[in-house]
Amino acid sequence: MPDIEYAFLADAADVQPGSKFHVLGGGVSRLTGPSFPFVHPHMSLVVGLRMSAVERNHEYDLNFLVTGPDGSQVANASGKVVARGGPDVADTIITLSVDLWNITLKAPGEHLVRITVDGSERKRILLTVGQSGHEVAPEPPRYLA
Repeated sequence: MPDIEYAFLADAADVQPGSKFHVLGGGVSRLTGPSFPFVHPHMSLVVGLRMSAVERNHEYDLNFLVTGPDGSQVANASGKVVARGGPDVADTIITLSVDLWNITLKAPGEHLVRITVDGSERKRILLTVGQSGHEVAPEPPRYLA
């Protein structure tokens, strides 16, 4: 079964098959909104699947599920992926991105992005959601004279 080499949330991503990928605002781990529920307009989930020579040329089911603090489903997507290639021994990394449009976040707290391959959970990404204006301000630095 393919391994997940990397997975992260970003403001936007552009992935071209067999080429580099481009990310804007990668590493999203916190979102804030003015009140709940609120709709977040867009973010991208970027995933790199590492496949060995034996795993190439086979179809795999991918599922992406975003859950809220209470475990309820916020968003999901699914698809199939196949890495085509010859019998060379080097691993292949397939990078893909999933656009998450207009996600309604109903409550503050820890949300999870769960990534499964053929029904087996392979990765979780934590997304902390809070209310803007209600965050604890950091303590100002203190200087000793």
